[in-house]
Parts: sequence; structure tokens; C-alpha cells
Amino acid sequence: MERREVSLNDSSDGHEYGLFYFKPFYALDARRSNGIRFLDGERIDPLYDLGEIVAEFNEQYKYYEAFHGWSAGLKNGWARRYSVGVAYEESDFEPTPDNPFPIDILPEDREFLYPFFGMQFVHDHYETTVNFDQISRTEDRHLGMNAGFRIGYSSANAGSSETAWHFSASLSNSLLNSKRSSLTINTVLNGRLAGGNAENTRLSAVSRFHRRVGERQLFYMSVSGVLGHDLDLDRPVELGGDTGLRGYPLRYQTGESKALITLEQRYYTDWYLFRILHVGAAVFFDVGRTWGETPINNVNLGWLKDVGFGLRLGKTRMGGGVVHIDLAFPLDGEDDIDSVQLLFKVKRSF
Repeated sequence: MERREVSLNDSSDGHEYGLFYFKPFYALDARRSNGIRFLDGERIDPLYDLGEIVAEFNEQYKYYEAFHGWSAGLKNGWARRYSVGVAYEESDFEPTPDNPFPIDILPEDREFLYPFFGMQFVHDHYETTVNFDQISRTEDRHLGMNAGFRIGYSSANAGSSETAWHFSASLSNSLLNSKRSSLTINTVLNGRLAGGNAENTRLSAVSRFHRRVGERQLFYMSVSGVLGHDLDLDRPVELGGDTGLRGYPLRYQTGESKALITLEQRYYTDWYLFRILHVGAAVFFDVGRTWGETPINNVNLGWLKDVGFGLRLGKTRMGGGVVHIDLAFPLDGEDDIDSVQLLFKVKRSF
């Protein structure tokens, strides 16, 4: 169950070199986990307004991490896991050469070195199903609670940009599960606490509802949102074709917070193309918006809606996943956006 990976990426807007080793808790009764991660890269970070780049800067970044985890295994239906490690993260920013944009924005450089401690609690509650988030494939769904946190401390006296607590926490659980219906929630909180002030803090939450309406049909609804506070300039909250609002250009709206509602009628067929791809389809409706100021004073258009339909191709090889091919039609927005948006993406689920 160990994962080893070396990555070398070189593109027109930057490069990245990575080394990754990870031995997870491969089962609820597993006793050990450990890993290392090294990332070193350079890229151009753009800022968007109405789907267009309006500012950019160059970022050189590093992220190194090593950790070790241990557990007593599965006891009374729960697995309790602990981890310790050390992380180093650095981001240096500078203007791009011959910057073609009139807005000159540059985030502050960041450098943090911190040890961390984490805990996780996982409840042993699983079920096996089919035609849920995959197509014609058996799925093991975790329905129990999964909660955890990680906290670290960086000191300016040890070379960090500032003395700060670095925190993250997550909680997922199933609130309803019957033969026909399912309701789950997932929340994530992360950020920094420095001098009594929260920095780059995000609270993300999503609730997902599934209801079977036939042997090969399923109604799906999700309500999600992000609440941000004092975000780093290079990490705004974004909403558009690549982040759930499918009828609009990529990164069409930005801000400090957002909300998104998605409704889908899903169809699962028994077609099995070339013994490689299971075929499904979906009809959908999205509505969402962003809130909050950004350094580029972007135009906020309020609530935006779209409708559309798409094809789903569930891969049985080449790493799995589901290919999404969608045609989406915006119902709001500026007059100059395309009346039809074509999206192609590979995701982990339907």
C-alpha cells in the first residue's frame, strides 16, 4: 500500500519538481503510517476578474514535510490515530518581467518552519453499493464519523516570517442513510493564528444529498460554501466553470467567500464501451455567488445560474475516475460571455 512518486513538470508558466513517499493507515486496524514530501517550483500566479487575467506575479515556492503516525488499531468500533512531524513552506514573490497588466499587486513573502501534532478519529461504519458516485462499479462508502485536527507552531526567532499557530481540522459524517436516500456533510477549517489575529483562514463546508428514483436513476443535490478571512493575496476564493458554476468561464467571480448549490438528475446505463468505459449522463442546474473584497476590486454580479447536460464515462483502467463532458448554458452574467460553455474534466466521482 506504499506510494512512491517522482514528478517533473515543465510548462509555459513555470515548473515543479516533486518527491513523494506515503505509507497510509491502509486499514482501520493498521498501526503505523509515515511519509515525506518535497516540492520545489516556480510559477506565474494570475488574478482573475470575469474570467480574464487582470494581474499576475511570479512565485517561487517550496514545501517540505515529514511525519510519522501511530495507532492502537480498531478498538470498540473506533480507530484513534496520532501523528507528529515537521513542515517547511516558503513562497517568494516578485513582479513578472514586462508585466502587461496595469494593476501591480505583490503578496508578502512567506516562510514558515514548524513542528506539528495531529489526531484522527474514525468510526467503523461502511456499506457497499453500486451506481452511486461511480458507474456500474462496486463502491465501499464510509458512513461513520471521520474527525481530526493538526496544529503546528512557527517562531520568528527560528527564522519564520512570523510567530504563528498553523491549524487545520476536518469533520465528515453521514446524517441519513437508507435504502433510497443519503445525506452526508463534510467540513474543513484551516489557517494561521498570529498575534491574536486569524490569517488566511477558510471554513469550507459541503452537504450532499442522494436519492434513488429508479434502478438506474439518482437525484443529487449539493450545498457548499467557503467562508474566508484575511486571505493571502495569492489565494482568493474563486467560482466559475472549473469550480462548480459550469455555465461560466473559469474563475469568473472571485472574493473572500462563496456559496454554490447544484441539482443533478443522474442516469446510469449498462453500456460498456470497448470494455474500458462505463457510460452515464446527467442533467444539471447550478446557482452560486461570491462575497467580499479582493485586491483587484473585481466586479461582483451577485447570484449566477446555469443549466446544462453532460456525458459521464467511468474508467475501469488508467487509474480510474470519471470523465465529465458537459454543455452548460449561462442564465446570467455579462453579455460578452459565450452562450454555451463546453467543459472536459476528469474527476474522482460522478
